[in-house]
Amino acid sequence: MIDYTPLWQTMKEQNITQYRLLKDGVVDNKTLDGLKHNKNITLLTLERLCKYLHCTPNDIVRFIEG
Repeated sequence: MIDYTPLWQTMKEQNITQYRLLKDGVVDNKTLDGLKHNKNITLLTLERLCKYLHCTPNDIVRFIEG
């Protein structure tokens, strides 16, 4: 199972809000909603998030056996 808990923690540590991700064009509303509900995202979206947050994929997503 995909879990984006690391993303929310990384954003909190950097004081970046969901609104800022939208405003700066990192993600759109549909993608943000998908992230909130642990849906799949594209590698391009993952790359954009990593570049924007200056982090690695491990700081954004984790996989949980379920």
